[in-house]
Amino acid sequence: MTRDQALTDAAQQLGYDFDGEIKAGGNYVPMTREGNTVYLSGQVPRVGSTVVVTGRVGIEVDLARAQLAARICVMRALVLLQRSLGSLDAVKQVLRMNVFVQCADTFTQHSEVADAASDLIVQILGPTAAHARTSVGVLSLPKGASVELDLTVAVTG
Repeated sequence: MTRDQALTDAAQQLGYDFDGEIKAGGNYVPMTREGNTVYLSGQVPRVGSTVVVTGRVGIEVDLARAQLAARICVMRALVLLQRSLGSLDAVKQVLRMNVFVQCADTFTQHSEVADAASDLIVQILGPTAAHARTSVGVLSLPKGASVELDLTVAVTG
């Protein structure tokens, strides 16, 4: 199975359609490229125009729902890469992932939320998706999103 097929399969398994526009939420671009390094702006769990997982993890949102949010964020990032590069085969290596979790002050499972994103990106891209990662808890995120993540990726030519 190709990476692009794996992306399509993952979207079907999640039950969401990522065929529409991947909207940016302000005066910035969703990704920039310097040489063979691509920097993806923060992605929230938005499908179409709706942020589908909102609220504070550990209060309004349970761990499983936060992990779904993280997976949706990864899907958005990968769809942006695929559209920009023509194929996910152009991804040489995922260098870094930062995961932000809007959470209760007593919530400590940031890594478990981020694991959902890390597992999905490795499932789709394979071993080259193994990456450095930071996961942190924050007071708030744009549009009330429960999770936001960004990526730094090395690409071919």
